[in-house]
Amino acid sequence: MTNNREKPRAFSVRLFLPGGDPDGVKTVEKSNWTGRGLVIPRSLFAETRSRAELGSTGVYILVGPDEKSQLPRVYVGEGDPIGPRLDQHAKNKDFWTQAIGFASKDQNLNKAHIQFLEYRLIDLAKAAKRCLLDNVNNPQPPSLSEADTAEAEGFLADILLCLPVLGYGFFDEAPAPTQTTLEFTLNAKGIKSKGYEATTGFVVRAGSQAVKSETKSIHAYLSDMRRSLVEQGVFVDIGQYYEMTQDYTFNSPSTAAGVILGRAANGRTEWKTADGHTLRSIQEAEVDK
Repeated sequence: MTNNREKPRAFSVRLFLPGGDPDGVKTVEKSNWTGRGLVIPRSLFAETRSRAELGSTGVYILVGPDEKSQLPRVYVGEGDPIGPRLDQHAKNKDFWTQAIGFASKDQNLNKAHIQFLEYRLIDLAKAAKRCLLDNVNNPQPPSLSEADTAEAEGFLADILLCLPVLGYGFFDEAPAPTQTTLEFTLNAKGIKSKGYEATTGFVVRAGSQAVKSETKSIHAYLSDMRRSLVEQGVFVDIGQYYEMTQDYTFNSPSTAAGVILGRAANGRTEWKTADGHTLRSIQEAEVDK
């Protein structure tokens, strides 16, 4: 496998906890960025409504669990300012438990900028298919000049660097393999899948196959994940098995193997190199070096 991407540049993210609670309100700032993020647990929304960040023009994300899926439910919106929109959602949207807002510290984002950010975030979430979008309407991209588009894309790039630091990686598609990436295969029950380790989890490649049947003892979360992948179009039924339509990141090798095999599985022993070495043996050999 080869990949010519440049090595990511180092950067720092500053988290400030105004209430002193690690699970409470957080402000987020990144080095060399004009933006600021604000993370608000729903239980603290009422007492956070007066913060200056919510009086700014910006884009926001609502996150919460879905009752029928292992994937999170997500809503993306924009506000000019953000605060009144979150007030509305506090009254008419029940699913969310966290709100994350992003605005410019120097107030240089206008309505067109944030509409562009909203459109792009929704588009990215649809492509990654790692969450269930609560958005009913599909916003269209606003008309921006070349310079404004570049500015908005730059702001978005920094948002996308901050979100995984906060634990929200559902806008990211599967990372591409590098020159040193080792590929693993899983062969069982007449199907074959390929994948590799990444810092975000375990990536199963497009074209990989998954069994259609499930064992009676399969964990509920694996069954829910399989159903979600079918509904999202990541798994397509081609007769005797499912086939994956895109590279997809699972949170662990075992989840990847379990979803592929339709049963509980130890991914460290199921995934093997072309010459038969298990993921476990590779990992242990690296530790022993």
